Amino acid sequence: GFTMQTDKHSRRNFIKKAAVGAVGIATLSARSYDNILGANDRINIAIVGLNGRGQGHIRAVANTKNVTIRALCDVDSRVLTKSVETVNKWTGASPKTFGDIRKLLKEKDLDAITIATPDHWHTPMAMMAMQADKHVYLEKPCTFNAQEGEWLVQSKNKHGKVLQIGNQQRSAPTSIQGIEDIKNGIIGDVYFGKAWYANTRGTIGAGKKVMVPKWLDWEMWQGPSPRTNYKDNIVHYNWHWFWNWGTGEINNNGLHEIDICRWALGVDYPIRITSSGGRYSYKDDWQFYDTQVASFEFEKNKMITWEGRSCNGFAYFERGRGATIHGKEGTVLLDRNGYSAYNKKGELIKQMLEKEQSATTDKVGVGALDLIHMGNFIGAIRNGDKLNSPVEKAVISNLMCHLGNISQKYERTLNIDNHTGKILNDSEAMKLWGRRYERGWKPSV
Repeated sequence: GFTMQTDKHSRRNFIKKAAVGAVGIATLSARSYDNILGANDRINIAIVGLNGRGQGHIRAVANTKNVTIRALCDVDSRVLTKSVETVNKWTGASPKTFGDIRKLLKEKDLDAITIATPDHWHTPMAMMAMQADKHVYLEKPCTFNAQEGEWLVQSKNKHGKVLQIGNQQRSAPTSIQGIEDIKNGIIGDVYFGKAWYANTRGTIGAGKKVMVPKWLDWEMWQGPSPRTNYKDNIVHYNWHWFWNWGTGEINNNGLHEIDICRWALGVDYPIRITSSGGRYSYKDDWQFYDTQVASFEFEKNKMITWEGRSCNGFAYFERGRGATIHGKEGTVLLDRNGYSAYNKKGELIKQMLEKEQSATTDKVGVGALDLIHMGNFIGAIRNGDKLNSPVEKAVISNLMCHLGNISQKYERTLNIDNHTGKILNDSEAMKLWGRRYERGWKPSV
């Protein structure tokens, strides 16, 4: 099939022009002509990374019209086999399977890929895909570090591809309406956003060096990150808590609500960041923080805080996660499933609930928002629809989380250039702006 030229010239327009210009087009029956148009309006997608969020991607794509799951890619042969059966059962398609992203990206008839791999793979894979002329739906956090945010934006601009970041609450109708109401003054001028996440995660123990399981390509799993020995407590979820592959709870879950607060307050880069906390619940291999309070101060007297409790799930406002936006005239309580506005006396003045509930604290996080967010991505490819979570917005919220971790690691306040997001006058903290890559794996724009 034709590959996408640019967003403006979708294959559909291309094929119409080609068809009109073709000699003997009249000899095609109406039905076969429709088939040509239908086939070329169809968007072929590959889903990469199938444990956890990848299952949410399969479900979202399977429920999107005129989109085919052409291929699946994972380094775990077991989930690959199982996911082919899932796709077949839901859509009737039998996708090709790949264990190596580089081979997958050589497929000519693929228009787009969705990425739900571990964090250390996100930016390198998205860049490789855009270089291979594919559109990308990239799970959050879109970057592993601050440097990758700069590369990701440059790469998207260079290749002109659609790049949707998986901050799916940006597509929630009630969040969109809630932010609109806040901007229109429902609670007066807003100045403070409080974001939180609480879960009851257990210990990850002390990992033992063991043989790499037969079903896992450990070399490919590590990809861009410096090589380490395989241990039995890393794959498939606990990598989140190691600096070599993960980005901590603040990026894993805090990012969503920090992003919502930033959107509601209408702010970009902060001017000052402080973070406190630690690994308080268990003594084990977990390297990040299970308890963290990060504060982000902005110009013009605005502020956001995030409280993360990974190992104590006691809820605020009966919610394991959410955000409150505080203004001069009242407060808005916002989560994935709706929003409520209160006046200064605490009386409810407006409430909107999502028609369908979304999961909030499980590992797959499947919900109605995935379908809307994926639909927005497909609409952007097909019709040039405006993205709800473009990379330029997503990298700012992502950077705030990285800076929260850096402030926490060095146990000090960071002053930030609010035009670039760079740390001011602290060369030690700036060492964590980027990372060392395994030889041959460093991304290049």
